[in-house]
Amino acid sequence: MKKWKKISLIVILILMIPAAIGGYWFWKIYYKPGTHQGDDKGVFYVHTGTTYEQLVDNLEAKKIIDNRKDFEWTAKLKKFENPKPGRYRIREGMTYRELINMFKAGLQEPVMITFNTVRTKQDLARQVGRYLECDSLELITLLEDDSFAAKYGFSGETFLTMFIPDSYEFYWNTSADEFFTRMADEYKKFWTDERKAKAKEIRLTQSEVSILASIVESEQRLVVEERKVVAGLYLNRIRKGMKLESDPTVIYAMGDFSKMRVYFDDLDYDSPYNTYKYRGLPPGPILLPEKESIDAVLYHDKNDYIFMCAEYGTNRHKFTDNLAEHERNADKFRAALNKAGVK
Repeated sequence: MKKWKKISLIVILILMIPAAIGGYWFWKIYYKPGTHQGDDKGVFYVHTGTTYEQLVDNLEAKKIIDNRKDFEWTAKLKKFENPKPGRYRIREGMTYRELINMFKAGLQEPVMITFNTVRTKQDLARQVGRYLECDSLELITLLEDDSFAAKYGFSGETFLTMFIPDSYEFYWNTSADEFFTRMADEYKKFWTDERKAKAKEIRLTQSEVSILASIVESEQRLVVEERKVVAGLYLNRIRKGMKLESDPTVIYAMGDFSKMRVYFDDLDYDSPYNTYKYRGLPPGPILLPEKESIDAVLYHDKNDYIFMCAEYGTNRHKFTDNLAEHERNADKFRAALNKAGVK
């Protein structure tokens, strides 16, 4: 009897050996860390339309996985066939199971898009295109499509006023259409009932408020609190039927943004954006105004000023309602520019 017990024990032990080996092999493949951050420090892109085979090829080429066969065995076990596109963050030491779960569920890392100092549609497309899978060409094509702008209630000229400069979180594989839809939603959130009521008070549309804000910000980029004074002055000129006569609109019209000084000859440049030549607001913004600039127009300083002149070296302006005083201020400013050699 004891002999049979010994034989049974030996048989059990013999049977356990392959089970133990199989268990270790399963653990080694399924649970053992086998993922590296690869050549791009843990950032890995899966483009829209990427097949399973292409995914594995890329993982292997970028040295993210050690053993292709082990990865594919795990993928087969988890019935993984269709990777979801996105920008993924690879952690050093992830198991193949964790890696596959991430691609399978689309657990990608979002990107933060910040756009500012945008003057043209090309600027916007270029800044946004750096962060999203859709390229700048696709974005600019839609930005320049007047019928596409009309879908959101804008003309081709005013379309840029829909974009409020800020930082926004997106997924990398956001399509161009999805990007515009999100921006339209952010625009609606910004334009609260209170802001709409303020626009109505000053008899401007929302786009016109943004256009004027773009001029205000172009005139005063650094001293934010002075923007309300500038806005009040321009609203006074509008009410009086005067031309806005803003130098930044001339620079925008000429398209030379490196230009430091506007000369008398420049004032004759023929463009609807030249507010020395044409009365009223230009047809579109000369940059994307910040939220503070839009609010500077809506909550402007109520003053009697109709003239302003930059004060050299202070980043501020001198304001007046008197033409003679304004001309004296302008003469001082031009003299300071000449002395400094500003061309």
